[in-house]
Amino acid sequence: MSTTTTNYLDIIERLPAGALLRLQNVDWDDYEHLLAQMDSHPGHRLSYDCGRLTVMSPSTEHEDYKDSIYSMVRVMSLELGVTLETRGAATFKSKLLKKGLEPDACFYVQNAERVIRKRRIDLDVDPPPDVVLEVDTTNESLPKFPIYVALGVPEIWRYDGQRAYFYKLAGENYESVQDSLAFADFSTQDLMRYMEQSKAEGQTAALLALVKMLRSRASS
Repeated sequence: MSTTTTNYLDIIERLPAGALLRLQNVDWDDYEHLLAQMDSHPGHRLSYDCGRLTVMSPSTEHEDYKDSIYSMVRVMSLELGVTLETRGAATFKSKLLKKGLEPDACFYVQNAERVIRKRRIDLDVDPPPDVVLEVDTTNESLPKFPIYVALGVPEIWRYDGQRAYFYKLAGENYESVQDSLAFADFSTQDLMRYMEQSKAEGQTAALLALVKMLRSRASS
């Protein structure tokens, strides 16, 4: 491990919860060396874009919202009979593009069958996640969108603690949409409604309400 990488790790170790660190002129090898050391810093998110490295240290609030939405997606897959493969906050990177990142969570839906039994995802041969989740409680994820464009991620969900936003890939940009591409009839309004219930009444109450809504829609 290079002296430069060691210095980066020393800085990362001192990051308070919710903090954001931006570094310039980081070469690809140092980025990969850092990734190899991040097991000792669980939860941190690294994004790399042609030499620009960003490190985010998540807060408890951030993880609460992420886990709540992750659970909602699990429930929807079961209730709707949708095959789902999750890969958490796995690293997705391309040395050729000099880009890489970890979403807060990610889901294979349309391409779930293609990654079943795959323990490692290689973007040279495997598809990117169909949906990635970004929770923006202390820092905006919008600067990561060009990386998602380059990797070909079709759909992004973003939640800032108050509002939800869905985006679909349209050429070289993302455009805002109200309804999910991966989960038909699930909208930004739905996500906000159950997140507000989760914050007020707890995660279990919100999930039970979501199940009730999905079954009601299915029977109507």
